[in-house]
Parts: sequence; C-alpha cells; structure tokens
Amino acid sequence: MKSNILAWLEEGNITVPSLLFSEYRKLNLNETELVLLLNILTFLERGNYFPTPEELSARMTISTADCHEMLRRLMQRGFLEIIEQYSNEGIRFEKYSIKPLWERLVEQFLVNHQSGLQEATRKTEEMDLYTCFEKEFGRPLSPFECESLAMWMDDDHHDPIIIKAALREAVMSGKLNFRYIDRILFEWKKNGIKTIEQAKNQGRKFRQKQLQKSNPKEEAHNPSVPFYNWLEN
Repeated sequence: MKSNILAWLEEGNITVPSLLFSEYRKLNLNETELVLLLNILTFLERGNYFPTPEELSARMTISTADCHEMLRRLMQRGFLEIIEQYSNEGIRFEKYSIKPLWERLVEQFLVNHQSGLQEATRKTEEMDLYTCFEKEFGRPLSPFECESLAMWMDDDHHDPIIIKAALREAVMSGKLNFRYIDRILFEWKKNGIKTIEQAKNQGRKFRQKQLQKSNPKEEAHNPSVPFYNWLEN
C-alpha cells in the first residue's frame, strides 16, 4: 500500500492555468482535445518529448487511430506543433510544443479584457445618457421612455453622444418629447449623420431653414444665424 502511494507521488504534478479550463470552449476545444493536450503536457514535463499516439491513447478513452487524427487536427488548427531540437551530443530529435496553445489562450484573455473595458465604457456612457435626459426633463424617465432609449442604442445602434445631441436639438427647438427626438434620430440616420460635427451642421441648416420660413423679410436684412453648441454643459 505504502509503495503504491509513493509511486503515485513520484508521478509528479503539472501546473495548468485555471484560465484554460474557463476558456477552452471559447477556443473551440472539446473536452477530449483538452485532455489530450494535458496528457502531452504531462509527458513533456516527465521528459518524454514526443509521446506516440499509442502512449497517449493508453491514458484516454479513444483509440490510437482517433488519437492520431486528433493530433493532426490540433496541429492544423494551431494548438500544437512539432519542433526540432538538438541534444547536447548534437543529435536531432523532434518534440511536441504546446506553446501555440498558450499563445491562443493569451490572445483570448486579451480579447476578454478589451471586451470588458468596452462594456464598462458603454455602461458609463449609457448611465450618463439617462442622467442627461432626466436632467432636461426634470423628472425620472418612465419605463416606456427608458425602453425607447435602450432601443435607440441596441436596435438602431445610435451612439449615446449622437442621442445626446438629438436631445439638445429638441431642447433648442422647444419640443422636448421622445417622439420629436426619435424623428431627429430617424432623419440623421437617413442622411448618414454619424458624427457630432455632422449633427452640428445638420442642426444648423435645419434651424436656418426654419428661421427663413418664419421670417423671410427679417432674414433678408439679418442673414446671421445664431449657433448653439448642443454638447456644451
């Protein structure tokens, strides 16, 4: 009994990043492929640098043929590679390397990190947008109004800054309601307005046109049009 435990301890341990277990599905690895890679890592750490399909399949529930095919696919997909090395005596030998797996895992981690930063930024912008609307309306938004805001961002893909600009345009026009703001966003999207500068120009042209319609004679004597910076706090 004691000798068996000692033999088990002498097998040693391998260190595996916990990130691999949480992210392997996102790398499009299945459980069998993961175990195969871990077995290769075990052999490498024990000094067997090029375990055969027979040796690997003996520790798994797949046949030698399936193991051979899986090794081929893992190399094709960039999770495993065979490299050439030389011993101290100058003898060339082949060796499995799972460095490509670690590289893919690092890339996935960076993608997740970047996505997390973008999501945090988006939530901050959304909260700021809700605050701006409640400040202009002078009251909390109704559930319907909150849903409209969410639809403008999620369904219509309007940038929060553009929605804020449309809000300021509605304030300048004296028509502070969601229907009017929705109309502004619809017109801007139809005309390809995607930046603040484009929105400024569009709003300036619209107010100039409205001013000409309301008082054409006075406009003839006074062609200047007042300009308002919607995003000015």
